[in-house]
Amino acid sequence: MTSTYDSRGRRVGATALQIGPNFVTQVNSNSVQLGFGTKKSVKKPQIGHGKKAGIEQPLRWFREIEIMEDPSTPSTSLRTGPLGTIQPGTEIKLDQVFSIGDSIKVSGVSKGRGFAGVVKRHGFHGGPRTHGQSDRQRAPGAIGSGTTPGRVYKGKKMAGHMGSASVSVRNLEVVGIDKVKGYLIVKGAVPGPIGGLVTVTKFGRVKGYTPPPEEKVDEEEEGASDKSEVSESADKQTTDTPISSDTPNNEGGENAKS
Repeated sequence: MTSTYDSRGRRVGATALQIGPNFVTQVNSNSVQLGFGTKKSVKKPQIGHGKKAGIEQPLRWFREIEIMEDPSTPSTSLRTGPLGTIQPGTEIKLDQVFSIGDSIKVSGVSKGRGFAGVVKRHGFHGGPRTHGQSDRQRAPGAIGSGTTPGRVYKGKKMAGHMGSASVSVRNLEVVGIDKVKGYLIVKGAVPGPIGGLVTVTKFGRVKGYTPPPEEKVDEEEEGASDKSEVSESADKQTTDTPISSDTPNNEGGENAKS
């Protein structure tokens, strides 16, 4: 994690996610398989699977991603918005999917905490510190429900293995993009340890998003260039139009000077 400034000029905590390069290794009826990452020793079936798609570098992880079909295209051609038709071996770049101000969901496996008690795992308050409770400060208390039914209900919150579970964090905001290094800067924290594998899903734009000044530079430059072209053409028109010195001036009756 790090800190950065959002579009409103507020300093916020952020997480840098390395996105890509992601390669399409397989296209199915309603999903695509993406390959990501590499390492020194990759097993031969994985290497062969990548080469079949036309990818030379050994890929480490493979994940199935659902895609939406465009009704305007044939059923044999799958599209995902700006990416167009997807073929095996295609590299999906960061700026093709995400932009600053997008609302995303990040899914991953949370950090493993080992065996934990109910106070740490579920936030129990524990017992009182007085009235003879010498060793019951962090105990769960009664877990049964009396003689009837005389058993512990399923799903009772008790001590056990904490963490190492699938967790999703929604409504995170993209506050920065580094196209050179392939980093996606996300406001807030994401599940998992440093170097963990996460899946990023785009939902749309953040409600009430205000573009920063640097995103408006292009529009201002375009407007300035249009105005300069208009002024140049006007100057050219004025210069090229001949004005006769013999033409009388309608207002003062004097001859106009060229």
